[in-house]
Amino acid sequence: MSESEANFYHDEQIIENPRPYLDAMRAKCPVARESHHGTMMVTGYEAALQVLNNVEGAYSNACSVVGPIPGLPFEPGSGSICDTLEVHRAALPWADHLVCFDGKKHADHRALLGSLLTYKRLKQNESYLAELANRLIDGFIANGRCNVVPEYAHATTVFAISDLMGIPLADRSELLELIGAPPSQLDGDAVHKIGPDPLIFLKPRFDGYLRDRLVDPGDDLMSELVQARFKDGTVPDFDAVSALARFLFGAGQDTTSRLIAMAVRILADDQALQARLRSEPGRIGDFIEEILRYDPPVKVVYRLALRDTDVGGVPIDAGTIVTVALGAAGNDPARFAEPDALDIDRPHVRDHMGFSRGSHGCLGAPLGRMETRIAIERLLARTTRFMLSEEHHGPHGKRRYCYEPTYTFRSLADLFIEFD
Repeated sequence: MSESEANFYHDEQIIENPRPYLDAMRAKCPVARESHHGTMMVTGYEAALQVLNNVEGAYSNACSVVGPIPGLPFEPGSGSICDTLEVHRAALPWADHLVCFDGKKHADHRALLGSLLTYKRLKQNESYLAELANRLIDGFIANGRCNVVPEYAHATTVFAISDLMGIPLADRSELLELIGAPPSQLDGDAVHKIGPDPLIFLKPRFDGYLRDRLVDPGDDLMSELVQARFKDGTVPDFDAVSALARFLFGAGQDTTSRLIAMAVRILADDQALQARLRSEPGRIGDFIEEILRYDPPVKVVYRLALRDTDVGGVPIDAGTIVTVALGAAGNDPARFAEPDALDIDRPHVRDHMGFSRGSHGCLGAPLGRMETRIAIERLLARTTRFMLSEEHHGPHGKRRYCYEPTYTFRSLADLFIEFD
């Protein structure tokens, strides 16, 4: 199937392996229109950087989570759509959350969270992360096997962000179940997945946490968040603080869980690299960076063109949804030599876009890197070797994996390993 016939947003083959489609689109042109939803696919490194940096303010993040589905709630006219977007913004998916904010509103709310996610706070959480990883491994090590996704990757990140935020211990297992599957599912999301506040079902619970902190603050991030002020000294609206807390909880575990699972998948299938990282644990950080280039947990992000513009000399009409393929940019041979090879010795290993770039680059990237590093360190330290279960994933050279049916995220549904 050619890239013109394939549907990036629906074809299960692309969900399983997006690389051939994205490589074909890049070979056609690093900025090219896909035929099914009319989005502009940006697959080249320099073109992606141009869009994400958004130096001239030509793009909005209003559609940044689910892209062209379910579509814009208005018909773009010619020229600027800024005024029209503001009239209809509240009807867009995820409109109530930081990821879709623009301009001053985005900068103010991002700074509010950024002032709390300090290096000092993250370092203080490091010993807890090691203890958590060991405790989770204790739960399955005697079995000689586990399903990495729910038992280790997802559990690590949900419990880690819960500890950082101060979520009660008794609630953490339930929240692990409640957070559910990622947005942008092929078969369509439930209303709460594509509405303006997809995390509305968590609001009563998080409102309660925050109100408790107003009366009895603790040494946790939610206590600081509910007392935080914008840079000009004004007090954020309580509902805005609740939205930030819920978004931090959701985003704080989602991407990193996928990254941990992918890291384990790659190591389980590459015994030489696994052995090398056991003997050189200081290189685990470089390994994580290379995964973020090679096969990142977020495949694509979306921007909405606010006015007529161009990317790499290709015209973009106002109202066009631009799909920036982070993985394709990281595999652009014009930027990375031998991009199909996973090479932890690659020069400039952090040049990838795995955590996006620009003003909307991932705020939790330092935490995600730390969580992933510690999860891999502890798994390597507690085992002699681990390998993929052939019963579930087939023999070497004929592996099969099940991915969540989402066109935005690279999300393993399960990953079965066996270990000594």
